[in-house]
Amino acid sequence: MTVTWEELGWEQVAAGVGRRRLPGWDCTAGLVVGTGAVLLIDAGSSLAEGARLRAEAERLAGRRVTHLALTHPHFDHVFGAAAFAGAEVFAAVGAESVFARERAELHADAVRNGLDEAAATEAVDALVRPRHLVSGEWTLDMGGGRQVLLANVGPGHTAHDLAVLVPGSPEAVFCGDLVEESGEPQAGPDAVPSHWPAALDRLLALGGADARYVPGHGAVVDAAFVRAQRNALAARFGVSP
Repeated sequence: MTVTWEELGWEQVAAGVGRRRLPGWDCTAGLVVGTGAVLLIDAGSSLAEGARLRAEAERLAGRRVTHLALTHPHFDHVFGAAAFAGAEVFAAVGAESVFARERAELHADAVRNGLDEAAATEAVDALVRPRHLVSGEWTLDMGGGRQVLLANVGPGHTAHDLAVLVPGSPEAVFCGDLVEESGEPQAGPDAVPSHWPAALDRLLALGGADARYVPGHGAVVDAAFVRAQRNALAARFGVSP
């Protein structure tokens, strides 16, 4: 039986493109459906959440998730990755070192922010290191003439920020936590504030004035919102315009 995006709690952003706001940390997951491939963007905050995302995505697409793009290495975006067995996993170059060497920090951050300790331990033990590392831009052929661009636009929110551009009418840009709508952008100890405005300049150059920008947390926004947030970050961190 055919199921709609809305019936499963997803918002359709463009044809074959949707996003889901996940409970808990209001983190966004994205989905792009092509005729030959299915891409999920971010994996949720636990193995259980990742499994739910995979089940929903595969109901909507009618086939298995083949690709997973991780926008940055924070627990609420990556701890569900092990639920996507067999998927090709992409991240910005350098994210793999976080997964390999900073598991204790990821675990501590998750528990400090309210994730159940057992769930955090399970996710860290199963954490999937990305196989494909993006240093510039990487084009995925999704089949049927649809291509998706993975772009390493950081550093900014972290040292390893990956954006996903889905051409179409309208274009959709998945920003990760470079852009947040439901609160002020978070600059933790792994942020690179001096480069964050430039990362948003690159994001705007990729998407253009008419794209729909999907933040890591919160509602879909337009280019004017991203530009205003870019200017606010530049003022906040003393970066020249």
